[in-house]
Amino acid sequence: MTDPLLIPCPACNGLNRIPAQRLGDTPTCGRCKAEVLPGKPLELTQGNFASQLKGDLPLLVDVWASWCGPCKAFAPTFSQAAAQLQGRCRLGKLDSEANPQLAGQLGIRSIPSLILFKGGREVARQSGALPLPQLMDWLRSQGL
Repeated sequence: MTDPLLIPCPACNGLNRIPAQRLGDTPTCGRCKAEVLPGKPLELTQGNFASQLKGDLPLLVDVWASWCGPCKAFAPTFSQAAAQLQGRCRLGKLDSEANPQLAGQLGIRSIPSLILFKGGREVARQSGALPLPQLMDWLRSQGL
């Protein structure tokens, strides 16, 4: 039997212990009752970023801005990936214009940028928008 996974709630940032075999059962937060793995990208901000890095599931971050055409074009692809990766990887969107300090801390030089975190640490980075098959291939090459 495997140990439960720690997964932060996208609504209240509380950590939840969820058995690995129950990840597909639409688990809810023990604190606020929100869906812990909603199958869509969560909004990341300066205020919740550190909390969302915690946990046992990888976090893929899309750094974007509202004025960026390629970012807007990539948004539906990122949402499709979130649905396909539900229970294996959490996906979050970080608006670099609304959170310039955090974007600076992450060393963002171009957008869109994808950053994959495992165990709270950056393990891979990809600049530019990718079609869904290439995004999934890139994630597979990172062990997802």
